[in-house]
Amino acid sequence: MEEFYHQIRRHYEQCLSQFGATNKGMDWPNDEQVPNRYKSMLGLMRGETGTRSSLLDLGCGAGLIVDYLESTGLIGNVEYYGLDISSAMIETAARLHAGYSFECRDILRKPLDEKSFDYVIMNGLLTERVTLTYCDMERFAMEMVSAAFAACRKGIAFNVMNTHVDWCRTDLFHWPLDRAAEFLVRSCSRHLVFKMDYGLYEYTIYCYRETTL
Repeated sequence: MEEFYHQIRRHYEQCLSQFGATNKGMDWPNDEQVPNRYKSMLGLMRGETGTRSSLLDLGCGAGLIVDYLESTGLIGNVEYYGLDISSAMIETAARLHAGYSFECRDILRKPLDEKSFDYVIMNGLLTERVTLTYCDMERFAMEMVSAAFAACRKGIAFNVMNTHVDWCRTDLFHWPLDRAAEFLVRSCSRHLVFKMDYGLYEYTIYCYRETTL
């Protein structure tokens, strides 16, 4: 029996089937805004150089962030791994990005080993709730963030929709900053950064195991 959150997987697979391995196929309609998202997400690593950090792209979709990493030269700083719950996404990602590691896995059913990656990012994984209730989506978000944090050695990054907008869409997950912060401090770490400076109606959270100052 499928878990309730597989509704989200089916939604993205429909987008992939309709639009292919494009930003629109990942249900992101504006190509010009995508680099802003990637830059904000990868800021988690704070420009680390000298050593390669292992980076897990959780909910990687078709692995399009690999193209950004390659085009910016940042790929030299990371050892990239992509993981998604959708076999269709993983098959597409592996076909387009030969030489990189991709895995189809539901980490809520089959958790990752603790502290198995330096950094974990979840780009767009928690922005859409599609037909899920708010309570179910918040539960899913908390479970995913907890699982991602358990798998990191240094920190995680994820984005959700902002509540400080003209209106909130019922198909998107608008998570109030105070509720997100309360959960993270209680369940993960108090070393948090909230980013709302990259021009989108969302925000990105960095959650580190230790202070970065």
